[in-house]
Order: sequence, then structure tokens, then C-alpha cells
Amino acid sequence: MNLALKNNRIEVVDALRGFAIMCIVLLHNMEHFEFVYEPTQFPEWLKNLDANILSAAYFLFGGKAYAIFAILFGFSFYIQNDNQNKQGKDFRGRFFWRMMLLLVFGFINTAFYQGDILTMYAILGLLLIPVSNLSTKTVFIIAVILMFQPMEWGKYIYMIFNPDYIPTPNLSESYYKDISTYMNHGGFWDYMIGDVTKGKAASLLWSWENGRFFQAPALFMLGMLAGRKQLFSNIENNLLFWKKALKIAILAFIPLYIFSFYLPDIETNKFALARLLVIFGSWSNFAMMTFWVSAFVILFYSTKVNSLLAKLIPFGKMSLSNYIIQSIVGSTLYYKYGFGLYQYTGATFCLLIGIILFLLNVIFCTWWLKNHKQGPLEYIWHKLTWISF
Repeated sequence: MNLALKNNRIEVVDALRGFAIMCIVLLHNMEHFEFVYEPTQFPEWLKNLDANILSAAYFLFGGKAYAIFAILFGFSFYIQNDNQNKQGKDFRGRFFWRMMLLLVFGFINTAFYQGDILTMYAILGLLLIPVSNLSTKTVFIIAVILMFQPMEWGKYIYMIFNPDYIPTPNLSESYYKDISTYMNHGGFWDYMIGDVTKGKAASLLWSWENGRFFQAPALFMLGMLAGRKQLFSNIENNLLFWKKALKIAILAFIPLYIFSFYLPDIETNKFALARLLVIFGSWSNFAMMTFWVSAFVILFYSTKVNSLLAKLIPFGKMSLSNYIIQSIVGSTLYYKYGFGLYQYTGATFCLLIGIILFLLNVIFCTWWLKNHKQGPLEYIWHKLTWISF
């Protein structure tokens, strides 16, 4: 039996999506779901261990897990769009409606965790509509231009010719100050209202200021092209591609990361430096993301590793449910209106908590999908997507 296909689903994609959600869950736990606090009562050795573990986690998964999720978002769009095209139907209007539903899910998730990415995906995902029928070459060129971060380069070039120019502070900073006020002193409803107003604004502004509004659509489009090229569903013919992609990703990441590390010594203008860090940071994250995707696909089709990675399939199939569940559970564990664990846990303890929550979630997903075809929120999203108008 072809390991890639079962019940008309591409299992490596489900498993890879599960891997991305796992990384997101672990990172969110280690940062207390963006409740910024470092316990001072720990011994020095534990503080150092926390710092090293958090640094390693950001190096490995920070900005990469979200990118994997974005690639698969574009791939899922291709699958649905292609299925509808084969039936002679235009999926674009239905996809617009689907993104509006995702926006609602995003705001529900935001009420518990202001760092939600679903709302951004719902908004930027609409850019797939005008490019869906363009040629592969044209879409690839658009994706490359977006990945190039043209706005950041424009700002950097302007600063070179105007060395005395001082940009206004990032708008997100003022919102994050307001967020810290209600997170430290508010109750449950203060969190809920604050997150969907100031928290949502801060998250979207931060994404804009850090190049995500250009990188995310580029990743969506590349995921769509991966679908067109059957890179996930025709592994026997594409294994060589993934091996080459793995090598190129490694060769690209090393110089990009080293250059980013030494950028502060090269560019002395702190405002211009910030723009370069966004550019090269997004590129190095893309290279590392490509490494993870390529390595995962190759290992998934290794008979020695497949049985282990396949356990992520149920978790990945219920990615929407799991993403929102982890926000509800995490905020309850760490925030002041819940158990307030932010005061007593550093990155090391939070990593252990995250692993336990992940394993429990995998068990739950495995059990749920033995009795249901979809996760609970996936079912609702699917039914509402195809509601008759």
C-alpha cells in the first residue's frame, strides 16, 4: 500500500501538520502563552538551564513551525480548489466564505491567546483567490518577490540615503504595554476583552512590522505550487527533490544565520539594522523550515521511522481543534485568572508541561478519530463551509 495515500488523504501532510502544531504547543508553553515573566526564586543553575532551553527552542522552531503551517495552508487550498475544479465548480467564492469562518475561529482563539495566527491566515489567505488560476511560473515569481521583503528593503534603502531619519516607534509597542497592564492586574473578562481588542491589534501590528504580511502569503503560494507539482502525494518520483531541498536548505541556512549574527557589527544604525534583521531573519527561518519539511518527508518514508512519525497523523488531522484547545488549556494554566503557573515555572518546567499536554492530546485525537471522521471544530468548519446558500 502507498504510505502517502489512505482514505484519500495524504498522510505525510497530516503528520507534518501534527509536527508543526506540536512545536507551536511546546513554544507557547515555554513562553507562558506570551505572559512575559521570569521567576526570580530559582537557583542560578536552573535560570541558566531555562535560558539555554528557551534559546534552543527558538533557534529550532521559532518562526519555523508557523512557516510549516503556512506552507500546508496553501497546500490544503490547492487540494480543495483542485477537487472543485475537477467537478466544474469555482471554489474561490466558497473559499472566501471559508476564510470568514476561519476569522471567527481566530477571534474565539484570540479571546484566550492574543498571539493567535488564525485571524492573520484568514485575512492573508484571501490573496490566494486572485492567484489561484495564474500560471505556476507567475505564482512562483510573485511568491519570490514577497519573500524578498520589498517593503523592508525600501525602508532600508531610504535610511541609507537619509542617515538622520528617525522612524516612529513600532505601533505594536504601545499596545503591548497596555496588554501587560490587564494581564498583570485584570480578571477573566479583562483578559477576554483586552485580547480581542488590544491584543489582536498588537499581534497584527507585530506581524506587519516583522515582515509576516509578506512572508505568509509567499508561503501560502509555495504550498499551493507544491500541490500542483504533487510534491507530497507522489513521493516515489519526488524523493530526489526533497533530498536536494534538504541539502540546499542546510547550505543556505548556515551563511544566512551567521550573517544575521554578525549584522550588528556591520550595520551601526540601529533603525536600519532592525530592517535587515527582519529580512535576513525571515530568509533564515525559511531555510530552516525547508530543512524541517524535507527531513520530515524523507524520514516519513523510511520504514524505520514511519511508525513513530505516523502517530502524529491524528494530531495533525485535528489541527484546528488542537490549536484552539491548547490556547484554552494554556491560558488557564498560566494566566492569573487560572492557576497562575507563570509565577512558578521557567522554560524547563514549561517544556515538560508542554510535552505532557501534547501526549495527552495525541491520545485524545487517536481515540476521537476512531469514532469520528473529523475533529469537532473541523467538522463544524466543514459543515459551515459547504452550507447551501
